[in-house]
Amino acid sequence: MITAQALAVCIFTAAQTYVVPPSVILGILNVEGGRIGQVVYNTNDTYDIGPMQINSTWVPRLARYWGVSQGTALAEIRDNPCINIGVGAWILRREVDKSGDLYSGIAEYHSSTPWLGHNYQRKVIMAMQRYRLVRTPADLVPLGGRDYP
Repeated sequence: MITAQALAVCIFTAAQTYVVPPSVILGILNVEGGRIGQVVYNTNDTYDIGPMQINSTWVPRLARYWGVSQGTALAEIRDNPCINIGVGAWILRREVDKSGDLYSGIAEYHSSTPWLGHNYQRKVIMAMQRYRLVRTPADLVPLGGRDYP
Protein backbone atom coordinates (compact mmCIF):
# COMPACT_ATOMS: atom_id res chain seq x y z
CA MET A 1 0.00 0.00 0.00
CA ILE A 2 1.19 3.51 -0.78
CA THR A 3 -0.05 6.67 0.88
CA ALA A 4 -1.60 9.47 -1.18
CA GLN A 5 1.33 11.71 -0.28
CA ALA A 6 3.91 9.16 -1.41
CA LEU A 7 1.96 8.55 -4.63
CA ALA A 8 1.93 12.29 -5.31
CA VAL A 9 5.70 12.47 -4.82
CA CYS A 10 6.17 9.57 -7.27
CA ILE A 11 3.92 11.17 -9.88
CA PHE A 12 5.47 14.63 -9.64
CA THR A 13 9.02 13.25 -9.62
CA ALA A 14 8.32 11.17 -12.75
CA ALA A 15 6.58 14.12 -14.44
CA GLN A 16 9.51 16.43 -13.74
CA THR A 17 12.15 13.85 -14.67
CA TYR A 18 10.60 12.98 -18.03
CA VAL A 19 8.95 16.36 -18.75
CA VAL A 20 5.41 15.04 -19.07
CA PRO A 21 2.31 16.59 -17.50
CA PRO A 22 1.44 15.01 -14.15
CA SER A 23 -2.22 15.22 -15.18
CA VAL A 24 -1.51 12.78 -18.02
CA ILE A 25 0.21 10.36 -15.64
CA LEU A 26 -2.86 10.52 -13.40
CA GLY A 27 -5.13 9.99 -16.42
CA ILE A 28 -3.15 6.94 -17.50
CA LEU A 29 -3.14 5.53 -13.96
CA ASN A 30 -6.91 5.94 -13.84
CA VAL A 31 -7.53 4.29 -17.21
CA GLU A 32 -5.06 1.45 -16.64
CA GLY A 33 -6.45 0.71 -13.19
CA GLY A 34 -3.45 -1.41 -12.27
CA ARG A 35 -2.32 -2.19 -8.75
CA ILE A 36 0.97 -2.76 -6.99
CA GLY A 37 1.98 -6.40 -7.47
CA GLN A 38 -0.49 -6.99 -10.31
CA VAL A 39 0.26 -8.85 -13.54
CA VAL A 40 -2.44 -9.04 -16.22
CA TYR A 41 -1.98 -11.47 -19.10
CA ASN A 42 -2.80 -10.32 -22.64
CA THR A 43 -3.99 -12.34 -25.63
CA ASN A 44 -0.71 -11.66 -27.50
CA ASP A 45 1.51 -13.60 -25.05
CA THR A 46 2.61 -10.48 -23.19
CA TYR A 47 1.49 -9.21 -19.81
CA ASP A 48 0.96 -5.83 -18.19
CA ILE A 49 2.62 -5.01 -14.89
CA GLY A 50 1.68 -2.85 -11.90
CA PRO A 51 -0.18 0.44 -11.57
CA MET A 52 0.64 1.83 -15.04
CA GLN A 53 0.31 -1.63 -16.61
CA ILE A 54 3.80 -1.60 -18.15
CA ASN A 55 3.94 -4.17 -20.95
CA SER A 56 6.34 -7.06 -20.40
CA THR A 57 8.10 -6.30 -23.69
CA TRP A 58 9.93 -3.51 -21.85
CA VAL A 59 11.40 -5.81 -19.17
CA PRO A 60 14.47 -7.08 -21.11
CA ARG A 61 15.45 -3.58 -22.18
CA LEU A 62 15.05 -2.17 -18.67
CA ALA A 63 16.99 -5.10 -17.16
CA ARG A 64 19.91 -4.40 -19.52
CA TYR A 65 19.79 -0.66 -18.82
CA TRP A 66 19.63 -1.16 -15.04
CA GLY A 67 22.24 -3.94 -15.12
CA VAL A 68 20.00 -6.44 -13.35
CA SER A 69 18.35 -9.73 -14.21
CA GLN A 70 15.00 -9.73 -15.98
CA GLY A 71 13.46 -11.25 -12.84
CA THR A 72 14.74 -8.36 -10.73
CA ALA A 73 13.53 -5.80 -13.28
CA LEU A 74 10.10 -7.46 -13.37
CA ALA A 75 9.87 -7.48 -9.57
CA GLU A 76 10.81 -3.80 -9.34
CA ILE A 77 8.27 -2.77 -12.00
CA ARG A 78 5.59 -4.95 -10.42
CA ASP A 79 6.15 -4.21 -6.74
CA ASN A 80 7.61 -0.70 -6.52
CA PRO A 81 4.95 1.88 -7.43
CA CYS A 82 7.45 4.72 -7.89
CA ILE A 83 9.54 2.69 -10.29
CA ASN A 84 6.40 1.61 -12.14
CA ILE A 85 5.21 5.22 -12.50
CA GLY A 86 8.70 6.33 -13.51
CA VAL A 87 8.88 3.67 -16.20
CA GLY A 88 5.42 4.67 -17.43
CA ALA A 89 6.47 8.33 -17.65
CA TRP A 90 9.66 7.30 -19.47
CA ILE A 91 7.63 5.29 -22.00
CA LEU A 92 5.22 8.20 -22.47
CA ARG A 93 8.16 10.59 -23.03
CA ARG A 94 9.64 8.23 -25.65
CA GLU A 95 6.31 8.02 -27.46
CA VAL A 96 5.83 11.81 -27.38
CA ASP A 97 9.34 12.29 -28.76
CA LYS A 98 8.77 9.72 -31.52
CA SER A 99 5.37 11.06 -32.57
CA GLY A 100 6.09 14.75 -32.00
CA ASP A 101 3.03 15.56 -29.91
CA LEU A 102 1.41 14.73 -26.60
CA TYR A 103 -1.89 13.43 -28.04
CA SER A 104 -0.13 10.89 -30.25
CA GLY A 105 2.21 9.97 -27.40
CA ILE A 106 -0.77 9.11 -25.19
CA ALA A 107 -2.23 6.94 -27.96
CA GLU A 108 1.10 5.21 -28.62
CA TYR A 109 1.59 4.55 -24.90
CA HIS A 110 -1.22 2.06 -25.29
CA SER A 111 -0.98 0.80 -28.86
CA SER A 112 0.59 1.50 -32.23
CA THR A 113 -2.68 0.35 -33.82
CA PRO A 114 -4.34 3.68 -34.68
CA TRP A 115 -7.93 2.94 -33.67
CA LEU A 116 -6.88 1.30 -30.39
CA GLY A 117 -4.55 4.18 -29.59
CA HIS A 118 -7.21 6.77 -30.43
CA ASN A 119 -9.79 5.08 -28.18
CA TYR A 120 -7.24 4.94 -25.36
CA GLN A 121 -6.31 8.59 -25.85
CA ARG A 122 -9.99 9.54 -25.60
CA LYS A 123 -10.35 7.52 -22.35
CA VAL A 124 -7.31 9.20 -20.79
CA ILE A 125 -8.59 12.68 -21.69
CA MET A 126 -12.06 11.84 -20.37
CA ALA A 127 -10.53 10.61 -17.09
CA MET A 128 -8.56 13.84 -16.81
CA GLN A 129 -11.74 15.87 -17.42
CA ARG A 130 -13.71 13.78 -14.92
CA TYR A 131 -11.17 14.58 -12.22
CA ARG A 132 -10.96 18.22 -13.33
CA LEU A 133 -7.31 17.96 -14.33
CA VAL A 134 -8.19 19.68 -17.63
CA ARG A 135 -11.33 21.49 -18.73
CA THR A 136 -11.10 20.65 -22.42
CA PRO A 137 -8.70 18.60 -24.52
CA ALA A 138 -7.31 21.89 -25.82
CA ASP A 139 -5.87 22.52 -22.34
CA LEU A 140 -3.51 19.64 -23.03
CA VAL A 141 -2.16 20.61 -26.43
CA PRO A 142 1.48 21.66 -26.11
CA LEU A 143 3.12 24.01 -28.57
CA GLY A 144 5.25 21.14 -29.85
CA GLY A 145 7.85 18.50 -29.07
CA ARG A 146 9.35 19.36 -25.68
CA ASP A 147 7.51 22.64 -24.98
CA TYR A 148 5.64 21.42 -21.91
CA PRO A 149 5.03 23.65 -18.95
